[in-house]
Amino acid sequence: MSLQPEDDAVASAHQAGSSDAAAPGTRRSYLVTLAIGGGALAVVAIGVLLYWRARSQINDVALASSAKSVTVVEARASTFRPHRHYVATVEPWVQAAVGPQFIAAYVDTVLVRPGALVQRGEILATLDCRDATATQRGVAMQARAIDAKQKALANESARITSLLEGGFVAPNEAEQKLAGSESQLAELMSTQAKLAGTSLAVNDCILRAPFDGEVSSRTVDPGAFVRPGTPIVSMVDRSTVRVTAEVPEGDFSYVGQGTPVRIKMLATGQETSGAIARLAPAASDSTRTVHFEIDLPDPQRQFPVGTTADLSIDVGAPQTATVIPATAAAIRGDKAIVFVLEGDRAKKLVVPVKGEESGTLFVDPSLQPGSRVVTEGRSLLNENDRVVAELEAAAPALSPSTSVARGPTP
Repeated sequence: MSLQPEDDAVASAHQAGSSDAAAPGTRRSYLVTLAIGGGALAVVAIGVLLYWRARSQINDVALASSAKSVTVVEARASTFRPHRHYVATVEPWVQAAVGPQFIAAYVDTVLVRPGALVQRGEILATLDCRDATATQRGVAMQARAIDAKQKALANESARITSLLEGGFVAPNEAEQKLAGSESQLAELMSTQAKLAGTSLAVNDCILRAPFDGEVSSRTVDPGAFVRPGTPIVSMVDRSTVRVTAEVPEGDFSYVGQGTPVRIKMLATGQETSGAIARLAPAASDSTRTVHFEIDLPDPQRQFPVGTTADLSIDVGAPQTATVIPATAAAIRGDKAIVFVLEGDRAKKLVVPVKGEESGTLFVDPSLQPGSRVVTEGRSLLNENDRVVAELEAAAPALSPSTSVARGPTP
Protein backbone atom coordinates (compact mmCIF):
# COMPACT_ATOMS: atom_id res chain seq x y z
CA MET A 1 0.00 0.00 0.00
CA SER A 2 2.95 2.35 0.47
CA LEU A 3 3.55 2.29 -3.30
CA GLN A 4 0.29 4.09 -4.26
CA PRO A 5 1.78 7.59 -4.46
CA GLU A 6 4.35 6.34 -6.85
CA ASP A 7 1.67 4.81 -9.06
CA ASP A 8 -0.21 8.09 -9.16
CA ALA A 9 2.93 9.90 -10.23
CA VAL A 10 3.53 7.41 -12.99
CA ALA A 11 -0.07 7.76 -14.24
CA SER A 12 0.19 11.54 -14.26
CA ALA A 13 3.40 11.39 -16.26
CA HIS A 14 1.79 9.04 -18.76
CA GLN A 15 -1.14 11.37 -19.31
CA ALA A 16 1.17 14.34 -19.83
CA GLY A 17 3.17 12.41 -22.43
CA SER A 18 0.01 11.47 -24.31
CA SER A 19 -1.11 15.12 -24.52
CA ASP A 20 2.30 16.20 -25.88
CA ALA A 21 2.20 13.46 -28.53
CA ALA A 22 -1.30 14.45 -29.74
CA ALA A 23 -0.47 18.15 -30.27
CA PRO A 24 1.72 17.83 -33.48
CA GLY A 25 -0.94 15.69 -35.27
CA THR A 26 -3.57 18.32 -34.63
CA ARG A 27 -1.38 21.07 -36.12
CA ARG A 28 -0.71 19.06 -39.29
CA SER A 29 -4.39 18.44 -39.86
CA TYR A 30 -5.06 22.15 -39.47
CA LEU A 31 -2.39 23.09 -42.07
CA VAL A 32 -3.75 20.59 -44.59
CA THR A 33 -7.21 22.07 -44.22
CA LEU A 34 -5.84 25.55 -44.78
CA ALA A 35 -3.94 24.44 -47.93
CA ILE A 36 -7.00 22.78 -49.46
CA GLY A 37 -9.11 25.81 -48.73
CA GLY A 38 -6.53 28.17 -50.20
CA GLY A 39 -6.24 26.08 -53.36
CA ALA A 40 -10.00 26.03 -53.78
CA LEU A 41 -10.15 29.79 -53.39
CA ALA A 42 -7.32 30.20 -55.97
CA VAL A 43 -9.14 27.97 -58.48
CA VAL A 44 -12.33 29.95 -58.00
CA ALA A 45 -10.45 33.23 -58.39
CA ILE A 46 -8.78 32.05 -61.60
CA GLY A 47 -12.10 30.85 -63.01
CA VAL A 48 -13.71 34.19 -62.20
CA LEU A 49 -10.79 35.99 -63.88
CA LEU A 50 -11.00 33.85 -67.02
CA TYR A 51 -14.76 34.31 -67.21
CA TRP A 52 -14.37 38.07 -66.92
CA ARG A 53 -11.68 38.10 -69.59
CA ALA A 54 -13.80 36.00 -71.97
CA ARG A 55 -16.82 38.21 -71.42
CA SER A 56 -14.78 41.36 -72.00
CA GLN A 57 -13.73 40.14 -75.53
CA ILE A 58 -17.22 39.31 -76.76
CA ASN A 59 -18.34 41.75 -79.46
CA ASP A 60 -21.91 42.68 -78.73
CA VAL A 61 -22.08 44.73 -81.94
CA ALA A 62 -23.20 42.91 -85.13
CA LEU A 63 -20.40 42.58 -87.71
CA ALA A 64 -22.75 43.59 -90.50
CA SER A 65 -23.24 46.96 -88.90
CA SER A 66 -19.51 47.66 -88.42
CA ALA A 67 -17.45 49.42 -91.07
CA LYS A 68 -15.02 47.26 -93.07
CA SER A 69 -11.53 48.48 -93.89
CA VAL A 70 -10.75 48.53 -97.61
CA THR A 71 -8.23 50.06 -100.01
CA VAL A 72 -9.48 51.98 -103.02
CA VAL A 73 -8.00 53.48 -106.18
CA GLU A 74 -9.39 56.06 -108.55
CA ALA A 75 -10.42 54.87 -112.01
CA ARG A 76 -8.79 56.77 -114.90
CA ALA A 77 -9.86 57.58 -118.42
CA SER A 78 -7.79 56.05 -121.24
CA THR A 79 -7.90 54.79 -124.81
CA PHE A 80 -8.46 51.19 -125.77
CA ARG A 81 -7.46 49.54 -129.03
CA PRO A 82 -7.62 45.75 -129.43
CA HIS A 83 -4.82 43.93 -131.17
CA ARG A 84 -3.67 40.46 -132.04
CA HIS A 85 -0.52 39.00 -130.55
CA TYR A 86 1.63 36.42 -132.37
CA VAL A 87 4.95 34.65 -131.82
CA ALA A 88 7.26 34.73 -134.86
CA THR A 89 10.69 33.46 -135.93
CA VAL A 90 13.51 35.61 -137.28
CA GLU A 91 15.01 33.92 -140.34
CA PRO A 92 17.83 34.95 -142.74
CA TRP A 93 17.11 36.15 -146.24
CA VAL A 94 18.99 33.13 -147.63
CA GLN A 95 20.94 30.33 -146.00
CA ALA A 96 23.00 27.41 -147.27
CA ALA A 97 24.70 24.31 -145.92
CA VAL A 98 27.95 24.01 -147.88
CA GLY A 99 29.36 20.53 -148.50
CA PRO A 100 30.28 18.10 -151.30
CA GLN A 101 27.58 17.21 -153.82
CA PHE A 102 29.19 14.56 -156.03
CA ILE A 103 32.23 13.12 -154.27
CA ALA A 104 33.13 11.33 -151.05
CA ALA A 105 36.53 12.25 -149.68
CA TYR A 106 38.52 13.28 -146.63
CA VAL A 107 38.42 16.92 -145.56
CA ASP A 108 41.75 18.58 -146.17
CA THR A 109 41.20 22.11 -144.83
CA VAL A 110 38.39 24.19 -143.31
CA LEU A 111 39.31 27.86 -143.58
CA VAL A 112 36.46 29.59 -141.69
CA ARG A 113 34.76 29.55 -138.31
CA PRO A 114 31.35 30.78 -137.10
CA GLY A 115 31.02 34.55 -137.37
CA ALA A 116 33.39 34.95 -140.29
CA LEU A 117 32.32 37.35 -143.06
CA VAL A 118 32.83 35.82 -146.50
CA GLN A 119 32.34 37.00 -150.06
CA ARG A 120 30.72 35.12 -152.90
CA GLY A 121 33.24 32.67 -154.43
CA GLU A 122 35.59 32.71 -151.42
CA ILE A 123 37.07 29.30 -150.57
CA LEU A 124 35.56 27.84 -147.40
CA ALA A 125 37.08 24.33 -147.36
CA THR A 126 38.97 21.84 -149.50
CA LEU A 127 38.85 18.06 -149.85
CA ASP A 128 41.60 15.54 -150.55
CA CYS A 129 40.70 14.66 -154.18
CA ARG A 130 43.89 13.15 -155.58
CA ASP A 131 42.02 10.13 -156.89
CA ALA A 132 39.40 12.29 -158.64
CA THR A 133 42.12 14.47 -160.13
CA ALA A 134 43.98 11.45 -161.51
CA THR A 135 40.75 10.10 -162.99
CA GLN A 136 40.06 13.44 -164.65
CA ARG A 137 43.53 13.51 -166.20
CA GLY A 138 43.10 9.97 -167.51
CA VAL A 139 39.76 10.81 -169.11
CA ALA A 140 41.23 14.00 -170.58
CA MET A 141 44.08 12.06 -172.20
CA GLN A 142 41.63 9.50 -173.52
CA ALA A 143 39.50 12.25 -175.04
CA ARG A 144 42.56 13.80 -176.65
CA ALA A 145 43.54 10.48 -178.21
CA ILE A 146 40.05 9.86 -179.55
CA ASP A 147 39.94 13.40 -180.94
CA ALA A 148 43.19 12.87 -182.83
CA LYS A 149 42.02 9.54 -184.20
CA GLN A 150 38.68 11.02 -185.26
CA LYS A 151 40.36 13.86 -187.11
CA ALA A 152 42.56 11.39 -188.98
CA LEU A 153 39.56 9.28 -189.95
CA ALA A 154 37.65 12.35 -191.03
CA ASN A 155 40.49 13.47 -193.30
CA GLU A 156 40.86 9.99 -194.77
CA SER A 157 37.11 9.79 -195.37
CA ALA A 158 37.21 13.16 -197.16
CA ARG A 159 40.05 12.01 -199.46
CA ILE A 160 38.33 8.73 -200.34
CA THR A 161 35.07 10.55 -201.01
CA SER A 162 36.88 12.84 -203.48
CA LEU A 163 38.04 9.78 -205.46
CA LEU A 164 34.50 8.56 -206.02
CA GLU A 165 34.00 10.96 -208.95
CA GLY A 166 36.85 9.44 -210.92
CA GLY A 167 35.79 5.89 -210.07
CA PHE A 168 39.02 5.16 -208.30
CA VAL A 169 37.35 3.72 -205.15
CA ALA A 170 34.21 1.78 -204.53
CA PRO A 171 31.28 3.62 -202.89
CA ASN A 172 31.19 0.97 -200.17
CA GLU A 173 34.74 1.79 -199.10
CA ALA A 174 33.92 5.51 -198.90
CA GLU A 175 30.85 4.81 -196.81
CA GLN A 176 32.79 2.62 -194.36
CA LYS A 177 35.42 5.34 -193.87
CA LEU A 178 32.72 7.89 -193.24
CA ALA A 179 30.99 5.56 -190.74
CA GLY A 180 34.29 5.02 -188.89
CA SER A 181 34.80 8.78 -188.64
CA GLU A 182 31.25 9.28 -187.29
CA SER A 183 31.76 6.46 -184.79
CA GLN A 184 34.95 8.05 -183.48
CA LEU A 185 33.16 11.40 -183.23
CA ALA A 186 30.41 9.83 -181.11
CA GLU A 187 33.01 8.15 -178.88
CA LEU A 188 34.78 11.49 -178.55
CA MET A 189 31.59 13.20 -177.45
CA SER A 190 30.90 10.42 -174.92
CA THR A 191 34.41 10.79 -173.51
CA GLN A 192 34.02 14.56 -173.31
CA ALA A 193 30.77 14.09 -171.32
CA LYS A 194 32.62 11.76 -168.98
CA LEU A 195 35.35 14.36 -168.69
CA ALA A 196 32.75 16.96 -167.73
CA GLY A 197 31.51 14.64 -164.96
CA THR A 198 35.00 14.11 -163.59
CA SER A 199 35.55 17.88 -163.78
CA LEU A 200 32.47 18.42 -161.60
CA ALA A 201 33.87 15.95 -159.07
CA VAL A 202 37.22 17.76 -159.06
CA ASN A 203 35.54 21.13 -158.73
CA ASP A 204 33.52 19.70 -155.83
CA CYS A 205 36.78 19.34 -153.94
CA ILE A 206 36.99 23.11 -153.50
CA LEU A 207 33.99 24.45 -151.57
CA ARG A 208 33.22 28.13 -152.18
CA ALA A 209 30.78 30.61 -150.67
CA PRO A 210 27.57 30.73 -152.75
CA PHE A 211 26.76 34.34 -151.70
CA ASP A 212 27.97 37.19 -149.54
CA GLY A 213 27.21 36.42 -145.92
CA GLU A 214 28.38 35.04 -142.60
CA VAL A 215 29.39 31.60 -141.41
CA SER A 216 26.80 30.42 -138.89
CA SER A 217 28.21 26.99 -138.04
CA ARG A 218 31.15 24.67 -138.70
CA THR A 219 30.25 21.01 -138.37
CA VAL A 220 33.34 19.20 -139.73
CA ASP A 221 37.07 19.58 -139.08
CA PRO A 222 40.04 18.48 -141.23
CA GLY A 223 40.54 14.72 -141.32
CA ALA A 224 36.87 13.81 -141.30
CA PHE A 225 35.41 11.73 -144.12
CA VAL A 226 32.42 13.31 -145.83
CA ARG A 227 29.96 12.05 -148.41
CA PRO A 228 27.66 13.90 -150.80
CA GLY A 229 25.13 15.93 -148.82
CA THR A 230 27.26 16.22 -145.67
CA PRO A 231 27.44 19.91 -144.62
CA ILE A 232 30.84 21.21 -143.62
CA VAL A 233 29.92 24.84 -142.90
CA SER A 234 26.62 26.74 -142.94
CA MET A 235 26.11 30.30 -144.16
CA VAL A 236 23.42 32.95 -143.70
CA ASP A 237 22.74 36.29 -145.32
CA ARG A 238 21.42 38.81 -142.77
CA SER A 239 21.45 41.91 -144.95
CA THR A 240 17.68 41.47 -144.84
CA VAL A 241 15.93 39.27 -142.29
CA ARG A 242 12.54 37.65 -142.66
CA VAL A 243 10.18 37.61 -139.67
CA THR A 244 7.82 34.68 -140.27
CA ALA A 245 4.72 33.66 -138.33
CA GLU A 246 1.67 31.44 -138.55
CA VAL A 247 -1.80 32.80 -137.74
CA PRO A 248 -5.11 30.98 -137.24
CA GLU A 249 -7.34 30.88 -140.25
CA GLY A 250 -9.84 33.13 -138.46
CA ASP A 251 -7.27 35.96 -138.46
CA PHE A 252 -6.68 35.85 -142.22
CA SER A 253 -8.37 39.22 -142.74
CA TYR A 254 -6.06 40.90 -140.19
CA VAL A 255 -2.76 40.00 -141.87
CA GLY A 256 -3.19 41.31 -145.39
CA GLN A 257 -0.21 42.43 -147.42
CA GLY A 258 1.00 45.85 -146.26
CA THR A 259 -0.52 45.59 -142.76
CA PRO A 260 1.70 47.47 -140.24
CA VAL A 261 3.16 45.31 -137.46
CA ARG A 262 4.95 46.19 -134.22
CA ILE A 263 7.91 43.87 -133.62
CA LYS A 264 9.90 43.15 -130.47
CA MET A 265 13.07 41.06 -130.80
CA LEU A 266 13.19 38.89 -127.69
CA ALA A 267 16.89 38.11 -128.14
CA THR A 268 17.99 41.77 -127.97
CA GLY A 269 14.93 43.54 -126.56
CA GLN A 270 14.88 45.90 -129.54
CA GLU A 271 11.55 47.19 -130.79
CA THR A 272 10.91 48.05 -134.41
CA SER A 273 8.09 48.04 -136.93
CA GLY A 274 7.46 46.70 -140.39
CA ALA A 275 4.76 45.71 -142.83
CA ILE A 276 3.63 42.31 -144.04
CA ALA A 277 5.47 41.65 -147.31
CA ARG A 278 3.85 38.39 -148.39
CA LEU A 279 1.00 36.16 -147.30
CA ALA A 280 0.37 32.54 -148.22
CA PRO A 281 -2.86 32.12 -150.20
CA ALA A 282 -3.69 28.80 -148.52
CA ALA A 283 -3.74 27.49 -144.96
CA SER A 284 -1.75 24.48 -143.79
CA ASP A 285 -3.66 21.21 -144.11
CA SER A 286 -2.46 19.95 -140.72
CA THR A 287 -2.58 23.09 -138.54
CA ARG A 288 -5.09 25.29 -140.39
CA THR A 289 -2.77 28.26 -140.01
CA VAL A 290 -1.71 30.82 -142.60
CA HIS A 291 1.94 31.77 -143.16
CA PHE A 292 3.05 35.39 -143.57
CA GLU A 293 6.44 37.14 -143.71
CA ILE A 294 7.84 40.58 -142.89
CA ASP A 295 11.05 41.81 -144.52
CA LEU A 296 13.36 43.91 -142.32
CA PRO A 297 16.47 45.47 -143.88
CA ASP A 298 19.38 44.90 -141.50
CA PRO A 299 22.59 46.23 -143.07
CA GLN A 300 24.27 46.40 -139.65
CA ARG A 301 23.41 42.74 -138.96
CA GLN A 302 22.05 43.49 -135.49
CA PHE A 303 19.23 40.91 -135.44
CA PRO A 304 20.32 37.32 -134.74
CA VAL A 305 18.46 34.82 -136.89
CA GLY A 306 16.80 31.68 -135.63
CA THR A 307 15.47 33.67 -132.65
CA THR A 308 11.98 34.64 -131.51
CA ALA A 309 10.05 37.85 -132.12
CA ASP A 310 6.84 39.15 -130.59
CA LEU A 311 4.35 40.63 -133.08
CA SER A 312 1.39 42.93 -132.40
CA ILE A 313 -1.18 43.91 -135.02
CA ASP A 314 -3.96 46.45 -134.40
CA VAL A 315 -7.37 45.18 -135.44
CA GLY A 316 -9.71 48.04 -134.59
CA ALA A 317 -10.15 51.77 -134.10
CA PRO A 318 -9.23 53.42 -130.75
CA GLN A 319 -12.09 53.61 -128.26
CA THR A 320 -12.57 55.45 -124.98
CA ALA A 321 -12.28 53.25 -121.89
CA THR A 322 -11.82 53.39 -118.13
CA VAL A 323 -8.67 51.92 -116.63
CA ILE A 324 -8.58 50.09 -113.30
CA PRO A 325 -6.12 47.58 -111.79
CA ALA A 326 -6.89 43.99 -112.69
CA THR A 327 -6.93 43.16 -108.94
CA ALA A 328 -9.98 45.41 -108.51
CA ALA A 329 -12.32 43.18 -110.52
CA ALA A 330 -13.63 39.65 -110.68
CA ILE A 331 -13.89 38.77 -114.38
CA ARG A 332 -16.69 36.50 -115.57
CA GLY A 333 -16.49 36.03 -119.33
CA ASP A 334 -16.60 39.50 -120.87
CA LYS A 335 -17.93 41.15 -117.70
CA ALA A 336 -16.12 42.56 -114.67
CA ILE A 337 -17.61 42.76 -111.17
CA VAL A 338 -16.29 45.72 -109.16
CA PHE A 339 -17.17 47.54 -105.94
CA VAL A 340 -17.20 51.34 -105.97
CA LEU A 341 -17.69 53.76 -103.09
CA GLU A 342 -20.80 55.88 -102.75
CA GLY A 343 -20.25 57.87 -99.57
CA ASP A 344 -19.30 55.30 -96.95
CA ARG A 345 -21.12 52.46 -98.71
CA ALA A 346 -19.86 49.86 -101.19
CA LYS A 347 -21.90 49.41 -104.38
CA LYS A 348 -21.50 46.45 -106.73
CA LEU A 349 -21.24 47.21 -110.46
CA VAL A 350 -21.03 44.87 -113.46
CA VAL A 351 -19.29 46.49 -116.44
CA PRO A 352 -18.22 45.10 -119.86
CA VAL A 353 -14.51 44.33 -120.29
CA LYS A 354 -12.72 45.68 -123.36
CA GLY A 355 -9.23 44.27 -122.79
CA GLU A 356 -6.30 43.73 -120.46
CA GLU A 357 -2.64 44.68 -120.62
CA SER A 358 0.13 44.15 -118.03
CA GLY A 359 -2.15 43.90 -115.00
CA THR A 360 -4.35 46.80 -116.16
CA LEU A 361 -8.00 46.28 -117.02
CA PHE A 362 -9.79 48.34 -119.67
CA VAL A 363 -13.56 48.47 -119.05
CA ASP A 364 -16.55 50.27 -120.49
CA PRO A 365 -16.79 54.03 -119.70
CA SER A 366 -20.04 53.31 -117.84
CA LEU A 367 -17.63 53.07 -114.91
CA GLN A 368 -16.99 56.78 -114.57
CA PRO A 369 -13.37 57.99 -114.44
CA GLY A 370 -12.65 59.24 -110.93
CA SER A 371 -14.78 56.56 -109.29
CA ARG A 372 -13.14 55.01 -106.27
CA VAL A 373 -12.83 51.29 -106.92
CA VAL A 374 -12.09 48.81 -104.12
CA THR A 375 -8.88 46.84 -104.61
CA GLU A 376 -8.03 45.21 -101.26
CA GLY A 377 -10.84 43.79 -99.14
CA ARG A 378 -13.13 43.35 -102.13
CA SER A 379 -13.73 39.65 -101.49
CA LEU A 380 -15.27 40.39 -98.04
CA LEU A 381 -17.77 42.95 -99.28
CA ASN A 382 -21.46 42.67 -99.96
CA GLU A 383 -23.82 45.13 -101.56
CA ASN A 384 -24.32 48.30 -99.46
CA ASP A 385 -21.72 47.37 -96.81
CA ARG A 386 -20.36 50.28 -94.79
CA VAL A 387 -16.62 50.73 -95.32
CA VAL A 388 -13.65 52.74 -94.13
CA ALA A 389 -11.52 53.43 -97.20
CA GLU A 390 -7.83 54.16 -97.60
CA LEU A 391 -6.90 55.73 -100.94
CA GLU A 392 -4.09 53.94 -102.78
CA ALA A 393 -1.64 55.84 -104.97
CA ALA A 394 -2.56 55.55 -108.64
CA ALA A 395 -0.30 53.48 -110.92
CA PRO A 396 1.76 55.44 -113.49
CA ALA A 397 0.10 55.98 -116.84
CA LEU A 398 0.88 53.53 -119.63
CA SER A 399 3.44 54.65 -122.17
CA PRO A 400 2.31 55.03 -125.79
CA SER A 401 3.93 51.74 -126.69
CA THR A 402 1.91 49.86 -124.07
CA SER A 403 -1.30 51.84 -124.10
CA VAL A 404 -2.90 49.44 -126.55
CA ALA A 405 -4.95 46.87 -124.73
CA ARG A 406 -4.87 43.24 -125.63
CA GLY A 407 -7.92 41.81 -127.27
CA PRO A 408 -8.63 38.10 -127.63
CA THR A 409 -5.36 36.26 -128.16
CA PRO A 410 -5.46 33.25 -130.46
